Amino acid sequence: MASNRLADASSPYLLQHANNPVHWQPWDEEALTLAKREDKPILLSIGYSACHWCHVMAHESFEDQATAALMNEFFVNIKVDREERPDLDQIYQSAHQLLAQRPGGWPLTLFLTPGDQTPFFAGTYFPREARHGLPSFTQLLRSITSAYLQQRAQIMEQNQTLQQALATLNPQQSSADQQLNAQPIEGAYRQLLEHFDELHGGFGKAPKFPHPASLVRLLRHWSLKQIAGRSSPRTLHLVDHTLTRMALGGVNDQLGGGLYRYSTDDAWMIPHFEKMLYDNGPLLGLYADLWQTTRKSLFRETAQRTAEWVMREMQSPAGGYYSSLDADSEGGEGSFYLWSTDQVRVLLNDAEYRHLARFYGLDRAPNFEGRWHLHGFTSIADLNQAFNTTGTEARALLDSAREKLFSARASRIRPDRDEKILTSWNALMIKGMARAGRLLAREDFIGSADQALCFIRRELWVNERLLASHAGGQSHLPAYLDDYAFLIDAILELLQTRWNRDDLNFAIRLAEALLHHFYDPEAGGFFFTADDHEQLIHRPKPFTDNATPSGNGIAASVLVRLGHLLGEGRYLSAAERTLQTAWARMIQLPSAHCTLLDALEEIIYPSEIIVIRGAAAHLDRWRQRASAYYAPQRYTLAVPAEESQLPGLLATRTAAASPLAYICRGEYCECPFADFSQFDRRLSESECRLP
Repeated sequence: MASNRLADASSPYLLQHANNPVHWQPWDEEALTLAKREDKPILLSIGYSACHWCHVMAHESFEDQATAALMNEFFVNIKVDREERPDLDQIYQSAHQLLAQRPGGWPLTLFLTPGDQTPFFAGTYFPREARHGLPSFTQLLRSITSAYLQQRAQIMEQNQTLQQALATLNPQQSSADQQLNAQPIEGAYRQLLEHFDELHGGFGKAPKFPHPASLVRLLRHWSLKQIAGRSSPRTLHLVDHTLTRMALGGVNDQLGGGLYRYSTDDAWMIPHFEKMLYDNGPLLGLYADLWQTTRKSLFRETAQRTAEWVMREMQSPAGGYYSSLDADSEGGEGSFYLWSTDQVRVLLNDAEYRHLARFYGLDRAPNFEGRWHLHGFTSIADLNQAFNTTGTEARALLDSAREKLFSARASRIRPDRDEKILTSWNALMIKGMARAGRLLAREDFIGSADQALCFIRRELWVNERLLASHAGGQSHLPAYLDDYAFLIDAILELLQTRWNRDDLNFAIRLAEALLHHFYDPEAGGFFFTADDHEQLIHRPKPFTDNATPSGNGIAASVLVRLGHLLGEGRYLSAAERTLQTAWARMIQLPSAHCTLLDALEEIIYPSEIIVIRGAAAHLDRWRQRASAYYAPQRYTLAVPAEESQLPGLLATRTAAASPLAYICRGEYCECPFADFSQFDRRLSESECRLP
């Protein structure tokens, strides 16, 4: 079969379409020039390799000869991997929202004028045959062709209006005299309460996404109230209940670990079966935080199984983390994860089957297309009452049953794995691994994070700039705001687990590149693309949280911490200006800006920066004490005495024969602590402990 221009791509998603009869092109100068020369509209299709509906549209339309003939005759067809080109995805998702007046998704289907790549029609999935109010894809192709040939003037007029609308998406200027306060923090709390699902946890109705940024915000909100003496058990319940239902539900792989992208129902029972690295990194850290807060074994077990899945299935031999696992296998969505009762019975003894069937619902009607997807329906106490077992016995039977099913599942045809290594998503997982390793005392998790960071430095850091993607042995594409901000955040987390001078220097170099190439000195805030990036129809400056945290929010947070740690006023000023720029939007819809609110909290209530100096052999006890209880506004570095020529304010944190702990908040520093018991008492003032 003849291939198209995607045959030379490194992206697994683009390669999936290399043998389509469609004359697909990558987004590059050659394709854009071809569209201008032939005066053909661009059909832009954006998706990713783990996307179920992308596969459906490919099978129905892009593999069909007649459909491909229409596409090839009237359009220049361009395929984009949204994971490699989040800049294009952000721009054209925003355009879809403006044109269609509803949120987009994937596959994203747009038709662009060839001269300036402005979209004049946008949609998502279109079926082979007209249904559910959607035209067939071939009907759409003919309608778009007719409109482009006969309504050019109207299209150009609409394009001008769209470009003006896109320009208004970025705040025009910051209010430099805006006094930052806690108003949006309290507003976000009220909005999250309004949307909380009291029965199943989480926010809103199906499809139900995890929203880790919202859960982190609530946990931090609870901590603030607790320390201030205004206990808020309800706030902690929102997080505890949500993560409990997720951990026991079908949105969590009960056999192999790792969480799926979202639930198709309110009860977290049936997921969309793709597993994404960017979900699991933040959720891993969040489960570790909640274990530290509550000491509930379920949260520790969920964090451990998630991290073990990552190391087992998602970490490359070279160290970097792969991007995702597909939702489909063996020709169907979720097939790898589903069971019939006959398949289960033959693997288990009677006691194991009774307990597993009751716990996971195999004694109920099938919950997914005639088969069962494991979802927790009951409790250990219910098993004990039903089968006259102890808690220890019931857990042992469930554990042995799960192990047998997991072993049998390993022989099935696995979902495809997207082996792209993305800098930003790796950074999210490095942070999650480092945090879980530190809080759960798992050196293997910390080692995994170290390996991934080494991979990024070796393969994706070139000439003092990051690259965004590595696939097929090649690194390419200039990095985005998220790559820089998330990686600084990951390094700062990893430094709390062990000192590494080179890593701190790397974080500082990244921060300097972030300020130089992404910061807007006139209006404040950070653009998503660098100042020397390819010129597109819009240069976004995103502030809201989406599937991943806000790049502006993470940038502001890390610059606040680095600024206080090093005494670097430029970092603090850029962070504060970013919040001032986003202020009106934070006030209007605070719950959509939770990551920015975390940064706001760090400015209003400056972080507790702890630097411990002393002989390396004596530092662990002090460092572990600083991590013993939940304290989200604490940042701790344990720096061996032999380190010299430290940057900025760190140079003033001198070492002595015995450990010394320096504690500072903002510009105020306390006298160093040389006595461990006094250090212990002092830390208890800013920690959250449950009775």
